[in-house]
Amino acid sequence: MKKTFDTWKNHPSLDPSLKKAMETMSESDIEDAFYKPLAFGTGGMRGKMGPGTNRINVHTLRKAAYGFAKYVVEHETDAQRRGIVIAYDNREHSDAFAWAAAEVIAAFGMRAFVFEHMRPTPLLSFAVRHQGAAGGIVITASHNPPEYNGFKIYDADGCQLVPNHADKVVRNVEAVEDVFKVPAMDIDEAKAKGLITELGRDIDESYLEQIATVPIQPADKKQLTVVFTPLHGASREIGLRALTEAGYHVVTVEEQMVPDSQFKTVKSPNPEDEAAFELAIKYAREHRADLLIATDPDGDRLGLGVLHEGNYEFLTGNQTGAIFIEHMLESHKQAGTLPDHGIIYNTIVTSDFGAAIARTYGVDVESTLTGFKFIGERMKAIEQTKHTFLMGYEESYGYIIKDFVRDKDAIQAMIYAADIADRLKKQGKTLIDYLHELYAKYGTYREKNVNLTLEGKAGEARIEAIMEHFREWMPTRVAGHNLIVKEDYLRRLRYERGVEHIIDLPASNVIKFAFDDEAWFVLRPSGTEPKLKIYIAAKAPRITEADTTLKALEEAIMAIIDDVPEADQHKEVKR
Repeated sequence: MKKTFDTWKNHPSLDPSLKKAMETMSESDIEDAFYKPLAFGTGGMRGKMGPGTNRINVHTLRKAAYGFAKYVVEHETDAQRRGIVIAYDNREHSDAFAWAAAEVIAAFGMRAFVFEHMRPTPLLSFAVRHQGAAGGIVITASHNPPEYNGFKIYDADGCQLVPNHADKVVRNVEAVEDVFKVPAMDIDEAKAKGLITELGRDIDESYLEQIATVPIQPADKKQLTVVFTPLHGASREIGLRALTEAGYHVVTVEEQMVPDSQFKTVKSPNPEDEAAFELAIKYAREHRADLLIATDPDGDRLGLGVLHEGNYEFLTGNQTGAIFIEHMLESHKQAGTLPDHGIIYNTIVTSDFGAAIARTYGVDVESTLTGFKFIGERMKAIEQTKHTFLMGYEESYGYIIKDFVRDKDAIQAMIYAADIADRLKKQGKTLIDYLHELYAKYGTYREKNVNLTLEGKAGEARIEAIMEHFREWMPTRVAGHNLIVKEDYLRRLRYERGVEHIIDLPASNVIKFAFDDEAWFVLRPSGTEPKLKIYIAAKAPRITEADTTLKALEEAIMAIIDDVPEADQHKEVKR
């Protein structure tokens, strides 16, 4: 690590701002920044910004762009002409990183289409197919803290690359021996040669035309008042336009319409966190708003708050997904448009709530691995089959209603949520009323997520030790619940009542335990953050009973984790 540090610090091509930052790095800073290359995970390459091989900076980003550009040239027909579309969010250096990627792409003799202004991730997914491009890139770290940034890559269908393709990119990236020698063409030269083109707002119009088709049935004049916040992010223009053009009275959280890279008005720019709605609630109370809408910085996740009996209550991603499914399928049924072979996609950590609803309508449900790229892959796969795509969603507040986008799309989701809420308001109901009607009809499904943040080399080793322990652990009962199924997605094995079955999904470091009363829990290391994610789910006749089960399972899981011996930090971490 010290040798690599010295090479970086003394290299004449090192970005001056990085050189200055290296002068004040401590030994622990150096270890964390240089002990490994920054890896691709479920959401691409994401990490803290700064100097080092394990950091996002202009040099590691050019290395990543080189690996992706080489892959596109080798695997896409007429790639140089079709080119790669690049979007970016409001984060520090995002625009500079976008242009750095464009310089590398141009060095391959391939066209780069760079948005003039920050734009949400779903618009990038749309733009790839709209332009007929060979691929796409988004510079974003989604809802991570402000010190993070990232690099997400998309195929010609506007879908994030799945592992068998991403692995080829990784091999290209790892083959780069010197990050300071990655070819890059000067921007002015590339523009003069027609290799870099800026994209304006014309694509916005085409995308918004598609957004207007998201509601299933035409609606009367809107009665709903909406408070909207993009949490400083890239959906501030598109999101506002989509809502206002749909006819809603929209109140914006003005402080958060500003593209602040430091997210100073929130503790975390994550619409999954109710604390992110603090300012939105203030505006909502002033305007007696019916619905609060928040999107994350790159505009692919949606959070909802609902005025219900005088207070603002918040929906989880699983609850919102279930509401969408019931409303969608009932609307199709009433209109006589419910397809014979409709299909909905979720993930292996998504609640069973939405799937239970879908199956009562005769709609198939298929669960993919975690990561919306797997849902996008399935959307493409069924294009020429008997199946009709109806919806894709995951517990982490991501939804896709129509397939003109192949990634989660908060703009589509906000329009669909507002449409349902407006129709319910005209009936004297709220989304919370509707949720409780679903509980009464299908059973009470409740979920809880626990995130253990374990940073650095020591944290990575600790996560591996915990996963290894649970991988070997085969209980019969946990917190009074009888185990019936254990699924190890890394080994691709399902153990059910003593019998082994093969799991027909790609290998992934995920372990799931399911019980005879429909409770379950999952452990999964995050692919983009230094976290161990724990998902817990329960079903019961009443909310209190389900929540009691969640609490008991959480306590049992955490007690087991506490007893896992500390990992050997000097042991090589498995990839």
